[in-house]
Order: sequence, then structure tokens, then C-alpha cells
Amino acid sequence: MSHDHPVSPETNRRVVAGLCVVFVLYALALIAGWPQAATRKIVEAEKHAQAQAAARQTESANSHDEATHGDPAEGEATRGDSVEGSLPTSEKNQPQSSEKNASLEHNEGTATNGEAAHGGEAQHGEAHAALGHPPLWMVSPFVALLLIIAVFPLLPWTEHWWESNLHRFYVAAILALVTLAYYLFVYEQPVEGHWPAHYISQPNTAGPNWGNTFAVFANAIFSEYIPFIVLLFSLYTISGGIRIEGDLRAKPITNAIIIFIGGVLASFVGTTGAAMLLIRLLLDTNSERKHVAHTVVFFIFIVCNCGGCLLPIGDPPLFLGYLRGVPFLWTFQLWKEWAFVNISLLIIYFLWDTFYFYPHEEKPDIRRDVTQVRPLQIRGLWPNLPLLIGVVLAVALLDPSKPFPGTNFHPPLYIREVVQLGLVALSLMFGSHENRVANRFNYGAIVEVAALFFGIFITMQPPLQILHVEGPRLGLTEPAQFFWATGLLSSFLDNAPTYVVFFETARTLGGENLVPPGTGVAHDLLVAVSLGAVFMGANTYIGNGPNFMVRAIAEKRGVKMPSFFGYMLYSGCILIPLFILVTFVFFM
Repeated sequence: MSHDHPVSPETNRRVVAGLCVVFVLYALALIAGWPQAATRKIVEAEKHAQAQAAARQTESANSHDEATHGDPAEGEATRGDSVEGSLPTSEKNQPQSSEKNASLEHNEGTATNGEAAHGGEAQHGEAHAALGHPPLWMVSPFVALLLIIAVFPLLPWTEHWWESNLHRFYVAAILALVTLAYYLFVYEQPVEGHWPAHYISQPNTAGPNWGNTFAVFANAIFSEYIPFIVLLFSLYTISGGIRIEGDLRAKPITNAIIIFIGGVLASFVGTTGAAMLLIRLLLDTNSERKHVAHTVVFFIFIVCNCGGCLLPIGDPPLFLGYLRGVPFLWTFQLWKEWAFVNISLLIIYFLWDTFYFYPHEEKPDIRRDVTQVRPLQIRGLWPNLPLLIGVVLAVALLDPSKPFPGTNFHPPLYIREVVQLGLVALSLMFGSHENRVANRFNYGAIVEVAALFFGIFITMQPPLQILHVEGPRLGLTEPAQFFWATGLLSSFLDNAPTYVVFFETARTLGGENLVPPGTGVAHDLLVAVSLGAVFMGANTYIGNGPNFMVRAIAEKRGVKMPSFFGYMLYSGCILIPLFILVTFVFFM
């Protein structure tokens, strides 16, 4: 199924009609008070978590004072040692047997027979909950799905079959159902629920565990998948209405400027949006040159990956961190690493293109490049640029766990997503269809992401549970270790779920300067996990979604792109040495 056919006006009208149905349903939910009730639970849970964190910090400080005034040697603690004092008993002992879990107690209440103890009842008991985890073999659906995503497009006998988004969804849904079936019929221990707020779901010893299964499904879909896919859909669709075209002189400095602009835009309209905005301009500009593949490779390095680390909307991993409580503007602290990596890559590209590739272009091609010039034109900024800004503001300001700036008002659950979808509808209704046709815009790429990530978010629940309990035993304690562990897995698995895995691993270690405060990840570890996921998603074609999309567009335009392993030769010779340098400069 080709993703290169432009969308029809009729399809856009159907999308707008579908969005209107969503708006009506949400309005009815508001009238019934459901989103407001969910927000109240979220706020209560946040207050309780902050109170618990403050109590732990006070207890830790008192213990430290006693150790300091007593035996000085007892006051020394490593990151891993210090966290044991602040972790729940369950996370130190990791009881696995059902007999031990049968004695799980709560201070104010217990949920039984598959029922969930919501709000204050479970919150007060969560610190003493003896939570286990699934066996290690339950990571197999998650690993299988990621391997299928990586391998099926490369195999001759599955390549064509895999092009159908419906077939992709079949695979993702089957593996998701395997995971949910395990929780329904096999898993007999408590499950932490996170939607709409934190609670503990108890197993049902008398039959299928519907409560636990719903908790897992809600954690994956209602808590994370819906906000994640709505953001990507909004950025992708609105940016698709902006047309940037022209045929500039394909000098090294011109290409470097286009790539640099894309690297800046990536943090503000997403790596996918920035890539879709500028890749066709880059290819048009270089249409007269023979040596173009290296330019597209550096475009993937910067625009599709390394440029997207300044805001949560820049790259999917960072948005998942935002959903886990990382402040919206926290990632702006990564500007030094962003500048170091992206400027280094631009310098390498400029020197390589200037002194090797450009001099090897044939003279007739250079003359055609000089004479066949079309001025740069940008169409569709109205209304799409204000709408993109609206998406950024909606994500930043309409978090139900935080009060709207300057007020005590907490937005109702999902109002953030509904506002984003409203901005999409405005773009489709009032934006130019001709610009979308010129961009060859369609919904194929975002439907592909939606189909695959439906399965990814569900199948990654067992690995997250395992890491929540076993994280401190992995031996990862230093920022450099987290940077490379997150990065190397992000190279071959999708960087969004990889970020979540190591975010949760780092969370179990505790430490100082937690982000978010009290319940989050140590600041230096979060920096390492964030940069590892974003930067090293550039190491392979499968590390980040836009990588393959840009490769496909370039090949359709006649650019002979490197193979899977040929691309890795580029990244191995350019990115890996640069990331080693990043390690010494920022993490040692």
C-alpha cells in the first residue's frame, strides 16, 4: 500500500465529520461530569504523592543527620544504597509468591475480586503493597513486535504484505491480545493502575482477572496511547498544510542551512512535521546533483532525530516523559547538548560536502544547478502556523495534573486532546487543499504509527512491571551507563518505548533532584535517558519513525539511499564517535 498518493477532499471531509462526532461525545461527557471527576482524582493523587515524597525526604534527612552525628561511615551511601531507604518495602524484597501477595495490606482499604482501590484508599497503602511482576518470558510479545517491525520490511517474502496498515494492525493487535490474555487468565498478583489516577488493582481468585486486565489496558491506551497519538496526528496533519518549495543553488552552505532550520523546527513541530516540511525542498534543491544520499543521511541525523530534544513535542520519547510528569519546559535545559551535537554534525557535513562531494559533481550538473533556479516560496502559513502554536500551547497549559497558569483551575481530563483535534479540524476546513496535494499529504504514515503503537503500548506493560521491581538490580547507576543503554536499544528498537523502559528503571533508583519532584527520576539520569533515546534513534533506519519515511521519499525521487547496513556505516563512523565525545563532555 503506497503512502505517496495525496489525500482526496472527500477523505478530509470524512475526517472532519469524525472529529465532530468526537467533539459531541466529549461535550456529553462534560455534561455528565466524567472528565471533571477524573481530574479531581488526578489532583488528589498528585497531592498524596507529594505528601509522601515530602515525608520520605524528611525521614531521609533525619536518618542522614543521625548517621552524620553517629558513625560517619554510616552516612556514606551510593545512589543505589540511598534509594533503598526511600523505596517501598516491596521494591527491596521483591516477593514473588502468591502466598506473600495474599497478605498485601492497605492502610485504609483493600480492593478484592478484581475491583480497584481508587483514590485515597489505595494511595495510603501503596507504599506497603507487595507488588510482584510477570515472568521474564512475558517480554516476548513486546520483543517479537519490535523485531517484526524491524525485519518484515527487509524480507522479500514479507515486504509487500507488510505495506498494508491493516496487516500491521493485525500483528500488533494479536500480540496485544496475547499480553492481555495473560493478565486475564494467568497473572494472579496485584497490578498498579495509573488511569485516571494511581490505584492498586487486586486479582480475582474466583475467576478471570477483569480488574487487572482493565488496569493494564487503561495504563497503556487511556493513559498514554491516546495523548501520544493525538499529538502526533495533530502535528502531522497541520504541518501537512504548509508547503515549502523552491529550487535553490545546491551549494554545501545552502544544504547546511536547510538542515539547520529543520533541526530547529524539529523541537517545535516535531521531528516528523519538520522532516515532512523540508525534505521535498531539500530534494528539489539537489535535483541537479548526483551525490545526494549523504545529504539526506545528515538530514535524518539532525532533522529526524537530534534536533528534537528541546520540547516534549519534538520527539515521541520526550512526550512520553511529559505524560509521566516531566515539566513541559524541562527539556529546554538540554540546549547545550542539542547545540553541541547538531552544530558538530553540521560542521562535519559542510566540510565533507565542500571538499569531497561537491568537487566531484560533473560540470554540466553544476551549470544546470546554477541556471535552473526557482525562488523559495512558503504557502499555507495561514492558518496552519497559528494552529501549530495552538497545539504547543494546548500541550503546555492543559495538563489535568497541573493548574492552569495563574489560576487554581485544573483542566478536565482529555480537554488537551480535544483542543488539539479541534485545531486539526480547523486546518482541514480552512487550509488550502492544493498545498496538501503538492506535499502529497495523506494519512498513511500516521495510520501506520497508530496501528503499530497500539500493540507496542500494550505489550510493553510486562517489561515495565518487571523493571519497576527489578530495576535496581540491573547495575545501571551512572548517567553514562543510562545514556548508552538507552541509546543502543533505541538504535534497533523504537526509541519511544525504549525511553519508557529506562525511565522506569531510573525511577527505581531514587536519588536527588528528582524530576518530577518526589516521584520521578534523578535529574542527571533523566538527562542521560532523554538524550540517549533522541540522539541514538538516528543510528539506524528503524530507530525513529521519520527515518524510514524520509528514506522512502528520497528513493521515490531517484536518490540511491544506502542500505540498512550501509546507513549504519554512516552512523558508526560519524555518530558513534560523536556520542563518545558527548559522554566525556557531559556525562563523565
